[in-house]
Amino acid sequence: MSGVPTSSAATPALPSAWRQYHALTKPRVIQLIVFCALIGMVLAVPGLPSWPQVRLAAVACFGIWLVAGAAAAFNCVVEQHIDARMKRTAWRPTAKGELTNGKTLTFSAALCAAGSAILYLFVNPLTMWLTFATFVGYAVVYTVILKPLTPQNIVIGGASGAMPPVLGWAAMTGVVAPEALILFLIIFLWTPPHFWALALYRVEDYRKSGLPMLPVTHGSEFTRLQILLYTLVLFAACLMPFMMRMSGWLYLISAVLLNAGFFAYAFALWRNYSDELARKTFRFSLVHLSLLFAALLVDHYL
Repeated sequence: MSGVPTSSAATPALPSAWRQYHALTKPRVIQLIVFCALIGMVLAVPGLPSWPQVRLAAVACFGIWLVAGAAAAFNCVVEQHIDARMKRTAWRPTAKGELTNGKTLTFSAALCAAGSAILYLFVNPLTMWLTFATFVGYAVVYTVILKPLTPQNIVIGGASGAMPPVLGWAAMTGVVAPEALILFLIIFLWTPPHFWALALYRVEDYRKSGLPMLPVTHGSEFTRLQILLYTLVLFAACLMPFMMRMSGWLYLISAVLLNAGFFAYAFALWRNYSDELARKTFRFSLVHLSLLFAALLVDHYL
């Protein structure tokens, strides 16, 4: 870090720089985004896909991954000072000052441009514009405007995070069908209880950051009640794929069990709070969405 690097020191710096840029894209979040987009692609195609459809889906996943990574990197620039005050995010390269704003913005712009070009040229213009709108919704509307303005930030901003299945459906069909909007609704309703469970046991971090997160502005008890109510509404929404004949009995049974589990965690959290229970609720919410969409995938081919 000090002085001019010698040629021998320059070699190991390359993997370190790669890790820094890779961290900017928030890989774990991006994996879930691409997975949900892939589910939209699979459900949009009746039966087994043809080889051209498989190639189209692969290209679309790559384009969506690039633009989503660009949005994550842009978010790191905007929130670098907030990230530096929070234990959960203080390790990020922008928060630690390891990458400059200029480098990060250039990286974000390059990813967004490459992803948008791939989607426009090799998928279809609708998918490109929807994906770019999602980028703006997350990176600008949510991160810059909503997040520091209102405790309902995650509810309104959750619309951007719920878009991946819609992007996937549009990539394969060139349209946005009602079925895709049902998948959108499920993720939209899942996002608040998922994120508020995290905010509950990280409340001191958010208090120090100055962000008006719900546990900071309205307290733990109110937040826990909101989590409980959202899990009930989410339960109903998760039944819609079966009711709309998008899926069969395997999905229905999986949805009932997973949502019963989520509700059980939310009810226990509401009745008797602990940081450990909030942490378990947050972790289960990730399992819930992953297995729910996996059940849709498996059910589609049965």
